[in-house]
Amino acid sequence: MDILCRMLLRKQNKTGGRHASWTLEEIDAGLKEYFKEHGNYPTAHEVDDYEYLPSARSIERSFGGLVNVRKKLKLGTESDFRTGAHSTKRAHTINQRAHKMEQKVYEFLVKRFGIEFVHREYFFTDDHRTRADFFVYDSGKGFCVDVFYPNSRRNMLGCINLKLSKYAGIEHAAYPVIYLQMNEDISEETIARTMANKKRPLPKGQRVMGWQTFQEFCNSRGALKVTIR
Repeated sequence: MDILCRMLLRKQNKTGGRHASWTLEEIDAGLKEYFKEHGNYPTAHEVDDYEYLPSARSIERSFGGLVNVRKKLKLGTESDFRTGAHSTKRAHTINQRAHKMEQKVYEFLVKRFGIEFVHREYFFTDDHRTRADFFVYDSGKGFCVDVFYPNSRRNMLGCINLKLSKYAGIEHAAYPVIYLQMNEDISEETIARTMANKKRPLPKGQRVMGWQTFQEFCNSRGALKVTIR
């Protein structure tokens, strides 16, 4: 059975042009190959990025969507990953990872600038809803940090667009706003290329950084010093 699945594996056509429609058997083989590599079946975004599966849009058009395909193939106990135990487990994993990432950033900022100059959950409007993860007071005008962990380049772009909406209409020219992506599998080169090709550019003073570039940025900023008289 494993040999048959391998024989049915088909790669995405990234060159454009007309090509034969995917069969349910080919999708089945791709889903099982993904499960063998990752230990779980893919979400719609993960399907788009996996070389042995067609796009989620193609699956929607030909088979009524990914949920319907999972039901037809009887893959796992849950068909819809947006609800149920899978959704709960995924949310728990994301929350745990977010806490660890923010703690890592916080400890670095405190070591670099001092605990009294690192403000967590900074409200940058008066509505007491819209807030960034950190505001750091330094020898300049300070800077704002919004931490996130995208699972892919596509997901990173989606996260950035959401953040642009979050910060829309708010004047940040007085200090830098850093969107800090913490997935080490997404290189600084990928970030730079993605932002260079982005149709909607970032406003002045806003930047997307990986962990290495962020550390270099912080080390280039002067720390405030408390003077006791």
